Amino acid sequence: MSLKSCEKTGTNEVTLELSISAEAFADANNKAYNKVKKNIAVPGFRKGKAPKAFIEKYYGEGVFYDDALEIAFPEAYEAAVAEAGIDPVDNPFDFDIKSVGKDGVELSCKVTVKPEIELGEYKGLKAEKEAVAVTAEEIEAELNKKLEDCARIVDVDDRAVADGDIVTIDYEGFNDGVAFDGGKAEEFDLTIGSGQFIPGFEEKIIGHTIGEEFDIDVTFPEEYHAEDLAGKPVVFKIKLHGIKVKELPELDDEFAKDVSEFETLAELKGDLEKNMTEAKQANADRAFESKLLDLVVEAVSGEIPECMIEKGIDDMINDMDYRLRMQGLDFKTYMTYIGMDEKAVREQYRAQAEKDVKLMLALEKIVANEGLEASEDDINELYQKYADAYGMELDQIKAAIPEKTAKGDIVNKKAIDFIVANAKASKPRKTATKKTTTKKTTKKAEAAEEAPAEEAAE
Repeated sequence: MSLKSCEKTGTNEVTLELSISAEAFADANNKAYNKVKKNIAVPGFRKGKAPKAFIEKYYGEGVFYDDALEIAFPEAYEAAVAEAGIDPVDNPFDFDIKSVGKDGVELSCKVTVKPEIELGEYKGLKAEKEAVAVTAEEIEAELNKKLEDCARIVDVDDRAVADGDIVTIDYEGFNDGVAFDGGKAEEFDLTIGSGQFIPGFEEKIIGHTIGEEFDIDVTFPEEYHAEDLAGKPVVFKIKLHGIKVKELPELDDEFAKDVSEFETLAELKGDLEKNMTEAKQANADRAFESKLLDLVVEAVSGEIPECMIEKGIDDMINDMDYRLRMQGLDFKTYMTYIGMDEKAVREQYRAQAEKDVKLMLALEKIVANEGLEASEDDINELYQKYADAYGMELDQIKAAIPEKTAKGDIVNKKAIDFIVANAKASKPRKTATKKTTTKKTTKKAEAAEEAPAEEAAE
């Protein structure tokens, strides 16, 4: 047995006393010798060829002890942890080697363990849940998007520019007769009314015809980003090359056939309503679930080890770094761009990391309280789901995700489902609009009350 004693020596901390047998340490000593002997020189032997006994005689009996401890300790530690029935959340620390030699090793170390928390109520929780409804206006907006996607751009040459047209222009801007940087372009396509240019520019193109060359007088806004132009009156010289319009298809049964598998517009609208309702319902369900989990976390009491929070922050930064690398950046470069350092980012993440740790601990306790388990079918279903999602073989997924991790994910999801299933949803409270009455005290007040709106505005 490697465990000699396990004593609680602090909040979320135990001290383990363990031993490594003479036989196990001798085996580790031999492994250490074979690992480092090629680098050891002993007079009378070629480098790396000296027998173990000669090296120990020349350099001392304990020459391999440090390496042997590194080899033997992990197995002894794991056995001691299992025997003690503790759940470490960080690496052991504060080692005290009491004895080491041919008779084995006696040592102690401290271990931070998973905290014992107190749960609040997690059954019968109440939270607001949005009622789901899709309006006719929302369906119409979705249909308009589809119309826009199918629009054709058609040249127009028999009229002047109108609002909503797409014009092709050359332009160059002048401030006090001098062209300014960034104020010139050729064959530029501009949608009139898009607000892409400063106020007044687009409107003054309306009414002109193809081939015309003309000037536009406009004034840059006072808050314009280029200080040398902010609030300045300028002149743009324009040449109009072309006019185009966007033609939308007719919103009818033929359109429905072209953009979907449906035969009629009514069927397409029905399908849109169904899909939009499902999406809204999913969002409402997620929001409701999130509110319930917040209530669970708020009711958790207990001292959380700092190392668990720090590890949570590490995980969040590593995830951020991974996503940045997918975009051709990395965490340090991104920090330089936004003018922050890692310390500031870690502080930003701290509250969320602590919340995540508390939720994990709460879910684990609910799993234990309710006897939730992951069946073989549950595990296989999860592996297949990942395989389908990532386009990988099932064996690859099983190799990448340990079964213990899969089981943890499954039972945690079951705990969340349990919380939701036992919760009560309430409708969001409407903000009441108070009606106020003003007592009329003078004829002047009565007259003002009866005056037209535009007069009151004046």
